[in-house]
Amino acid sequence: MLNIFRYLKKHVGMVLLIVVLLVVQAICDLNLPQYMSRIVDIGIQQSGVERVTPSQMRPETLEAVCLFLSEEDEAALRASYETDGHLCRLTVADGETLDRMDRMLELPLAALYQMGQQGVTPEQLAALAQTAPDRQSLKEEIARSLAAMSDQLAGVSDTMLSQTAVLFVQQEYAATGVDLNQLQQSYLISTGAKMLGLTLLMIAMAILAGLCASRVAATVGMELRGRVFRKVISFSHAEIDRFSTASLITRSTNDIQQVQMVLVLLLRMVIYAPILGVGGVIQVASTGTGMEWIIALAVGIIVALVAVLMRLAMPKFKIMQTMVDRLNLVSRETLTGLSVIRAFSRERYEEERFEGANRDLMRTQLFTNRTMSMMMPLMMLVMNGICVLIVWAGAQGIDLGVMQVGDMMAFITYTMQIVMSFLLIAVVSIMLPRAGVSAGRIQEVLDTPVSIRDPEEEKNQDEAVAHWKGQVAFEDVSFRYPDAQADVLEHISFTARPGETTAIIGSTGSGKSTLLNLIPRFFDVSYGRITIDGVDIRRLSQHKLHQLMGYVPQKGVLFSGDITSNLKFGGRDIPDADMEQAARIAQAEPFILEKPEGYQRPIAQGGSNVSGGQKQRLSIARALAKRPKIVLFDDSFSALDYKTDVALRRALGEELTDVTVIIVAQRISTILHAQQIIVLDEGKVAGIGTHEELMRTCPTYQEIARSQLSESELGGVSQ
Repeated sequence: MLNIFRYLKKHVGMVLLIVVLLVVQAICDLNLPQYMSRIVDIGIQQSGVERVTPSQMRPETLEAVCLFLSEEDEAALRASYETDGHLCRLTVADGETLDRMDRMLELPLAALYQMGQQGVTPEQLAALAQTAPDRQSLKEEIARSLAAMSDQLAGVSDTMLSQTAVLFVQQEYAATGVDLNQLQQSYLISTGAKMLGLTLLMIAMAILAGLCASRVAATVGMELRGRVFRKVISFSHAEIDRFSTASLITRSTNDIQQVQMVLVLLLRMVIYAPILGVGGVIQVASTGTGMEWIIALAVGIIVALVAVLMRLAMPKFKIMQTMVDRLNLVSRETLTGLSVIRAFSRERYEEERFEGANRDLMRTQLFTNRTMSMMMPLMMLVMNGICVLIVWAGAQGIDLGVMQVGDMMAFITYTMQIVMSFLLIAVVSIMLPRAGVSAGRIQEVLDTPVSIRDPEEEKNQDEAVAHWKGQVAFEDVSFRYPDAQADVLEHISFTARPGETTAIIGSTGSGKSTLLNLIPRFFDVSYGRITIDGVDIRRLSQHKLHQLMGYVPQKGVLFSGDITSNLKFGGRDIPDADMEQAARIAQAEPFILEKPEGYQRPIAQGGSNVSGGQKQRLSIARALAKRPKIVLFDDSFSALDYKTDVALRRALGEELTDVTVIIVAQRISTILHAQQIIVLDEGKVAGIGTHEELMRTCPTYQEIARSQLSESELGGVSQ
C-alpha cells in the first residue's frame, strides 16, 4: 500500500498545491451551513435584525433603557450613541464591543418588550424618570424588579431571551421609520450573495484540484509505464520466464491503470474527506446544540460497516488480479495458436478453457461487487436515520427554546458533511486494496534484480566497431538454467575466427540454441568465460556487445512499419546502400522489388503479411545491414527452399570474408562447407572439425549425416 504513496514523491509540490486548494474548498463548504442558518434565524425569523443592540433608537427609549443599567453600563451606553435630531444613532462598529453590548442589553430590552405587552411604553418610563423626585431610587426599584424578572427567566434559554430582545428592537425600528421589509430583503440578498460567492469559489477550487489531481495521476501512470517498460526491456530470458509475457502485459496496463485511478481518488477524496470531517466536528462543537453524541454514533456505525465489508472483500481483490493474468494468458495463447487450434479442431476445447477462466473471474468480480454494492444502501440508511434522529432531538430543543430552526438545519448539514467524509473514505477503501495489490505487482517488476548487468568499468568502451576483429572463443564454458539441478552445457571450448563459418549441430535438446544465446548474453555462463578478441563479454556493455553482432533468431520476428524500417532496425544511420546489399545477400531483393512499393512495402504486426521464408530472409538482411563483426544464425534457414539456401550460403561466403559466422543448424546440407563444425550431444562437445574430419572421427555426426544425406552426397566417405 505504501508503494502508492511512494509514487508521489516526485510530485510533492503539486500535491501541496492540491492540499491548499482542498483546504480552501473545505472552508467554503463548511461556511455555507452557517449562512443558511443565518438566513433562517436572522433573515426570516428576525426580519433581518442581526443584533440585540439597536443601530438607532429614540432618545426616550435610550432614557428608558438606562434605567435598567448600572452607572458604569449607562455611561458606556450613552457614549456609544450620538443624538441626531430625534434619533440616537450607534457610533460603535467594533464587533467585540458590540458583542459585549448585546449581552448587556439583552435582559433590559427583553424586560421592556414584556412591559410593552402590559401597556408600559418607553415614553412613559422616560417621563417617569424625568418627573421622579429621586432618579436613583427609581433605578434601584427597577433593578429590584429586573432581578425578580431575571429569577423568573432563569429557566429560559439564552436563545429565547435574545429573540425577545430582538422583538423589542423590531418594534423600535418600526417606531423610528425603518422599513423592516426592506431590511429583511437587504439582509437576505447580501447573505445569499455571500453564499453564491462561496459556492463559486468552492466550485473553482474543486475544478482546479480535480485538474491537478488528474494531471499528477496521469503523469505517475506515464512514469510507471515507462519505468516498467524500461525494466522489462532489460530483462533476460530468465526474468521473462519468471513473470510470463501475459503477466507483464497485465502489470504494464491493467495494474498501472488501477493505480492511476486510485491516485485521483486519493488526491481528491482522501485528502479532502479528513479536512471536511475535522472541520465539521469543530463546527458542530461550536454550535453548542448538545447533539454531538449523534455524530459519534454515526461515525461508529460507518466505521464498523466499512471494516466488515473490507474484511469480506480484501482477499478477493488479491485473487482477482491473478485471475486477470490467467485470462490474458489463455487469450494470448489462443490468438497466437489460432491456426494450430483450427487444424486440430480444438476450438471447442479452447472455448471451454477460456470460458472457465472468464467465469472464474466473473464469480470473483460478482462477489466483490455484491459485497461493495451493499455499502451504498447501508450508508444511505445510516444517513437518513441520522437525519431523522437529529430532527427528533432538534425538535425537542426548539420546543424547549434551547435551539433555533436554523441551528438545527446547520447541524444536519454539518452531520451530513461528516458522514459524507467517511463515506468518501469508504468509497476509496473499496478501490485501495485492489490498487495496493496492483502497486505491489508493479513494484515486484521494478524491484526484480536483473541477472544480466553491464560492468562498472567497461573494457574498450570507446573503441569503434571497425577496430574489432570479431574472434569468439569459448573457454571451458558450462551453463545451467536458474533453479535447475544439472548443467545444460558442460565444458564447451572452441574458437570461431573471422572469415570462417562455425557451425553447431546436434540432436534436438542437445543445447545448440542455448549455446548460441550465451554469446549475446541472453544468459550468462555459469562457469568459464566467452571472449571476443580476448575480452570477456561480461566486461563489455550490452550495447557495445550487441553493436558487434548481427542476430537472426530461429523464428523470424518483424515489426509493424515497412521493409526499410525493419532492415534499418539496427540503426537509422544505416546507409541505403548497405541495406540494399544486405537484402541481395539474404536473397530478399527479388520479392522486395516485385511490388511497386519496393522497400516502402508495408509490414503488418509480426510480419503476418509475408511468408515464413520471406520473413526469414528479411531477418537475415536486417542482421547483415548493420555490418556486424559477428553474425549469429539460430537455425535461420529452415524455412528456405534448397535453391535459395544454396544461393544465400554462397553469397555469405563471398561477401562476409572478414566476419565471424556462427550457424546453428538442423540440416547438414546447410553447414556442409563450414570451416568448423561443433557437434553437441546432451550438452557436451562430441566432436569438432570439418565435415570430412567428423565423418571419420565422430560417430554422433556420422549418425546425423546418414539420416539426412544419400550415399552420393556423403561423397563416398568411408563409413
